[in-house]
Amino acid sequence: MTLTLEDMSVEEFEAFRGMSVQNYAKQNIKSGTWTEKEAFEKSEQVYEKMIPDGRSSSNHYFWSITNEQGERMGWLWLYADPFHPQKEAFIYSFGLYEAFRGKGLAQLALQTLDERARELGAERLALHVFAHNETAVYLYQKMGYAMSNIRMRKQLF
Repeated sequence: MTLTLEDMSVEEFEAFRGMSVQNYAKQNIKSGTWTEKEAFEKSEQVYEKMIPDGRSSSNHYFWSITNEQGERMGWLWLYADPFHPQKEAFIYSFGLYEAFRGKGLAQLALQTLDERARELGAERLALHVFAHNETAVYLYQKMGYAMSNIRMRKQLF
């Protein structure tokens, strides 16, 4: 099977951004970083700062992961700064829609991303994953990603 990365349409981007802001808020609540009261506002602020020009923000690429039948299977958001000293691109968001999960397609999508990132001049990829997302951690390790730092926390009662 061949997957392609196609630029998100305006409508796809708006839906993606809305979903992403909500998900980022939820993940930060779950990880204990933000409270429920502040999470949505903080998440919105992060996104506003990172991509002030939306899908036209410089060096940010927003793709729909598409199969041979033209079905939209998921999304990918990559930041590729052509002047990064280590030629590193950063995956801000990656995921498959529920109907396409558990079929090995995430690995294929990441391989497709590797090719596209090389075309953009990247020599390595980086990402952040919340520690409680064990499925994602396993996938990334399986695909050759290695931990570069670990942030830990202890609750004091």
